[in-house]
Amino acid sequence: MNITLQNTGKRYNREWIFRKFNYTFLQGNSYAITGANGSGKSTLLQIIAGATLHSEGTITRKPAAAANNYNEETSYQQIAIVAPYLDVVEEMTAIEFLQFHQNFKPLVATISDILNTVGLSKAGHKEIRYFSSGMKQRLKLAQAFFSDTTTLLLDEPTTNLDEAGVAIYKQLWQQYTHNRLVVVSSNDPQEYENCTAVISISDYK
Repeated sequence: MNITLQNTGKRYNREWIFRKFNYTFLQGNSYAITGANGSGKSTLLQIIAGATLHSEGTITRKPAAAANNYNEETSYQQIAIVAPYLDVVEEMTAIEFLQFHQNFKPLVATISDILNTVGLSKAGHKEIRYFSSGMKQRLKLAQAFFSDTTTLLLDEPTTNLDEAGVAIYKQLWQQYTHNRLVVVSSNDPQEYENCTAVISISDYK
């Protein structure tokens, strides 16, 4: 999917978070959105995802290749997102969570293989509420990277991860971002070191 923002801006009450954001994000490329804490990186990512409404300008989401049955109202089905503020269903086990998730977005591997890849194979039948914060983040990464979507949005993707978890994140990036649009909101260079473009949100204040 290609996503174009034209003169897009967001404000809360009278304060503009950013304005006149003009950019086209192209499938097959990866982009980093950087900026100080509280500068609007996450807000912009949520607007790209369609989870938050913009205050001015336009956003268009179109398939990278012609598709006769494309409907922009259902474009969210082509978007997978990871963010610290997105919760998982803690009463579910890891297996149940991924089974539930694939009802909305197909997975590109078996649940068993997914859990093994992110180091959670022994915790598949464990309720998520008993997971550490790092285990929860691995599960979030799993549901996003292994979703059969054209677009992958990552907000501070290595939050709560130890060194082994960061290595898993980098492995997932190498193996599961081919021909996808990837947008990373981050201040940590190791999270976006493979991005093809870096956008500073401070340029749009």
